[in-house]
Amino acid sequence: MLRSIRTLAALGAGLAAAGTLVVSAPASAQEDDFTLYAREVAGDEEEDQQQVPKVGDTFSFADDLFQEKGGEKVGRDGGSCTVVRTGNPLDIQCLGTFVLAGGQITAQVLMSVPLEETAELPAFDASVTGGTGDYRGATGQIHFTEDGDYQKLDFDLGN
Repeated sequence: MLRSIRTLAALGAGLAAAGTLVVSAPASAQEDDFTLYAREVAGDEEEDQQQVPKVGDTFSFADDLFQEKGGEKVGRDGGSCTVVRTGNPLDIQCLGTFVLAGGQITAQVLMSVPLEETAELPAFDASVTGGTGDYRGATGQIHFTEDGDYQKLDFDLGN
């Protein structure tokens, strides 16, 4: 998610991005804490993204997911976010669903994105809002950080 937003910020577009994420299960669907790595997949991008973002603008993205950097692909993600406040930084509301072999995990976040091309995007946490299957009633958070060509997603599903 952050890599897509970084791309937008670097282009000065600052469009929104929300997250629906799809992955295969970690080593055990019963684990409360696990890590996945996301790597952006090329998609259709508008050539002119130099527009000033407006409230209600949206952006979608997709990543391949791995249990370790450079390892075998274990899943994929896709999503969209919505601009809810303009300015610098830009505020976007993102919602996501992670589909794992044992069920699904839903999450959301309101995050601020700096629009400067050189600005580093901070790490952020998304709230886990629920789940299905093995993850029914899930709570906790997902911590997102940049990690080279990947984004590191640390799931903490503890109560």
